[in-house]
Amino acid sequence: MSAELANLLGGILILADLAIRIAALIIIPRDRKPTAAMAWLLAIFLIPFVGIILFLVIGNVKLPKKRMARQKEINAIIEQRAEGVDLDTDPEAWPSWFRTISEQNRRLGALPATGGNRAELIGDYQASIDRMAADLDLAERFVHVEFFIVAFDDTTRGFFAAMERAVQRGVTVRLLMDHIASAKVPIHKETVAELDRIGVIWRYLLPVQPFKGHYQRPDLRNHRKLVVVDGRVAYTGSQNLIDRSYDSPKNLKRGLKWQELVTRITGSAVTAINAVFLSDWYAETDENLLATEHVAAADVPDDPSPDALVCQVVPSGPAYELENNLRLFLGLVNAAQEQVIITSPYFVPDEAMMYAITSARLRGLEVQLFVSEIGDQGSVWHAQRSYYGALLRAGVRIFLYPGPYILHAKHLSIDDDVAVIGSSNMDIRSFNLNFEISLLVRGRSFVADMREVEAEYRALGRELTLEEWEREPATATFLDGVARLTSALQ
Repeated sequence: MSAELANLLGGILILADLAIRIAALIIIPRDRKPTAAMAWLLAIFLIPFVGIILFLVIGNVKLPKKRMARQKEINAIIEQRAEGVDLDTDPEAWPSWFRTISEQNRRLGALPATGGNRAELIGDYQASIDRMAADLDLAERFVHVEFFIVAFDDTTRGFFAAMERAVQRGVTVRLLMDHIASAKVPIHKETVAELDRIGVIWRYLLPVQPFKGHYQRPDLRNHRKLVVVDGRVAYTGSQNLIDRSYDSPKNLKRGLKWQELVTRITGSAVTAINAVFLSDWYAETDENLLATEHVAAADVPDDPSPDALVCQVVPSGPAYELENNLRLFLGLVNAAQEQVIITSPYFVPDEAMMYAITSARLRGLEVQLFVSEIGDQGSVWHAQRSYYGALLRAGVRIFLYPGPYILHAKHLSIDDDVAVIGSSNMDIRSFNLNFEISLLVRGRSFVADMREVEAEYRALGRELTLEEWEREPATATFLDGVARLTSALQ
C-alpha cells in the first residue's frame, strides 16, 4: 500500500470517527434518560465503530409504529367496554393516595380497579402448575395461556395433558410464548411438536423472523405470565411454564432451582387479565377476539364478603409511551407510611426508584429487600450488587435467599393492606424493554398471606450487614460498577 493511500484511508477513518461522535451527541440524548444517554455516549466514544453498531441494533426502545398504534386501538376498546361497569366497590372509601394511583394506572393501562375479588398465593413450584392444570380440566369455552418461556418436560407434562383434554372436549386453547426466550430452550422443537399434536392454537410473541417480515429490536421481549380459564379464574406471577431448572445444562450442572410465587384470582380482575391476553393475541395475529372472548366484569361471579379484594391489572411495556410499572412502584413506595418490602430477583433500579426507597428510610419507614445470594446472570447480578452499599448505608435491610435456589418471585408490599405481584422485576429492563403484567391488590388478608411468604424468605435466608459488605474485595466491587454502567444501555 502506498503512503498516499495509507494517509487517505487514515484521514477517512479519522473523519468517520469524528462524524460518529458528533452525530451521537446530537441523536442519542434526544428523548432518552440522562443515565442511558451517558452510557451510550461513553460506549460510542470509547469504541466508536462497535458502539454505533450496537446502538443501531438495540438503541431503539420502542416498537414499530404499527405495533404502537395497535396498542392505542386496544386501549380505546378496553376503555369503552369498561365505561359504566359496576366496580362492586366504592372508590370514595379508598385512601386518597390509593384512589389517585388507581386513576393513574387506568390512564396508563386502560384497566380499572374493581372489587369483589379473591386471590390465593401459591409458592410451591409444582403445585402451582398442577392447580392450573386442575382448572383447565374444568374449562368449557376457552383457555388462554401466555408465558415468557414454555417447555414440554416432566414438570409441565400434566399441564400439557390438561390442554389436550380440553381440546378434545371442544374447548379452544390458545397459547402465546416469547419467541427468543422459548426458542433457546434445548427441547423447544419437542415443545412445538407437542402443541401441534394436541391441537393448541399457538403463536410466538415478538418473533424475530426478518425473512418473514417480523422484526423489532431483538431484546424487546414479552415477559408476561398468565393463564385464563373461561374468564372465571386466572393466574399470574413470576413462574414460567417450564421445569424449575429451566431445562438448562448449565443450571443443572450448578444445581440451580427457581423459587417462584404465583397468585390464583377469581372475580372481576380475571376480565382484566384476559384483556391483556386478548390484546397480545390481537397484536401478534391481527385477530381481534375482544368481541367474542371478552367476558364482561359484570358477568364474572364476585365475592360479596368483607374480605373481598380490590384489584387492578397494570400492563406495561415498550408499546406504551410511559413506564407504567415504574410509575406504579414509585407511587406505592412514596405513599407508604409504615413499611416497604420488595422482592425482586433482578434489582437494578433507576435513579428515581433509588431516591424513593432511600427517602422511605429517611421518613422512618422499615424497608426490606429480598434478593438471591447467588445469580444466574452474571452481569445483572453484579449490577444489582452495585446498589447494596447505598441501600445499607440508608438503613435498608437486605436479605439474601440461599443457593442453590434463585429467588425469582416478584412482589412489593407496603404497610398492611396493599401489594403488587406479577412478572415485573425491579430493574431497568422490566421498566423499559419488557412487556410485563402487574396485579395491584388492596386487602389485608392478601397482604397477611404475603407477610407469611416474606417471613419464610427471612427464615431461610440471611441478612447482609453493612459491616460485611464493606469487607468486599475491590475486584468484586469494580465488576459491580462496570455492570451497573452497562445496565443503563437501553
